[in-house]
Amino acid sequence: MQELTIRLASCQYPIYLERGVLDKIGSHMNLDREVLVITDDGVPAAYAQRVLAQCPQGQLFTVGQGEGAKSFPVWESILEKMLEMGFSRKSLVMALGGGVMGDLSGFAAACYMRGIDYVGIPTTTLSQIDSSIGGKTAVNMAGAKNVVGAFHHPIAVFVDPDTLATLPRRHFINGLAEAVKAGLIADPALFALFEEEDWETHLEEILLRSLRVKQRVVQEDERESGLRKILNFGHTLGHGIESACHLGGLYHGECVALGMLPMLEDEALRQRVLAVYRRLGLPTQAAYDPNAAYAAMVHDKKAASGMVTVVKVARLGEARLEQVPMASLRALLEGGRV
Repeated sequence: MQELTIRLASCQYPIYLERGVLDKIGSHMNLDREVLVITDDGVPAAYAQRVLAQCPQGQLFTVGQGEGAKSFPVWESILEKMLEMGFSRKSLVMALGGGVMGDLSGFAAACYMRGIDYVGIPTTTLSQIDSSIGGKTAVNMAGAKNVVGAFHHPIAVFVDPDTLATLPRRHFINGLAEAVKAGLIADPALFALFEEEDWETHLEEILLRSLRVKQRVVQEDERESGLRKILNFGHTLGHGIESACHLGGLYHGECVALGMLPMLEDEALRQRVLAVYRRLGLPTQAAYDPNAAYAAMVHDKKAASGMVTVVKVARLGEARLEQVPMASLRALLEGGRV
């Protein structure tokens, strides 16, 4: 087992990375309390049953698969279920699934009685690599992604690589875009695994190295006031493209992959990244409405007074923040640069 600890001024919590850890959650924490396991109908039912078997007072709450679940009506239905179960401040929410489940469940836990415990059990590549740690929780509103939310950290995260075996291939590859991002901004050796090695035989190392990148950044900047913004590499343009595709035409990681390309300042590095995308099967271009993408970016939480902070990479492993006019991003979208 690999164990990392996120150490913050406000709290600290462990990340357990091990094949089969899905069946060992109860050995690491107290599950003898009211527990609500929140999952979606795309997650194999057997995973939820394996978790519930460890929870004497556990119940299951299943929502529809996809970004549509990150909505106020679904969020409210979860809170109503907690109330029905007699949840107290000592009760526990468990987020079983991908990043949508983590965002939705974490936000519900953050709001119920002003904050109760929750545990992350990510079962997708994307969530195991990135979204399961860092404390960001949110729902979408009016087509804008993650626009209403809170910082609320889990008390533990359990990463079981075996759960990735049931993912459709496209979903599996989609999540690896965040690992490529981590390599580009902070870990050249991680990028080299994709560029030079049989990356599928190095999956656990990819997960671990990606988590370590986020661990270092989050520990230094918990509330995204400075350094942590480098984790948004590719996300400003990516979120715009994702919204233009109506939160469904392209997957999140695919949109982030597209959003990174214009922010690579070295053409030779850009060509290397494109080669990695082709090797993985990530898109190198996409059709979307640039006006719709730009409109979504205007509402992005990172935009203010006509300016937006973007992340640029000039050399492998080195990221920097730059304030640019929103209009410059519109030019990239309309000029077919992404």
